[in-house]
Amino acid sequence: MPVYTYRCENCGVQFERQQKFSDQPLTRCPECNKKTLRKVYTPVGIVFKGSGFYATDHRSPSGSNRSAGPGKQGETEKKAETSSTATPKEE
Repeated sequence: MPVYTYRCENCGVQFERQQKFSDQPLTRCPECNKKTLRKVYTPVGIVFKGSGFYATDHRSPSGSNRSAGPGKQGETEKKAETSSTATPKEE
């Protein structure tokens, strides 16, 4: 059974309740006893792990080199360092 988070719009109390999918959502606050209780929807974090997620899931050749790999990223950083540390020669 999923766990739902509820928050009262009147008194601000927040709590979690385990309910079935078929259960009606709660509407009455257990603290102030008013019908101002609402479900709180939070985003779900998704983490993709593994080195070949896009390479194995997308077989189109156009998408194979879309992101900058470690070599390209390092080159960009080196160029930025060189341009920021370069000073004109004084003669």
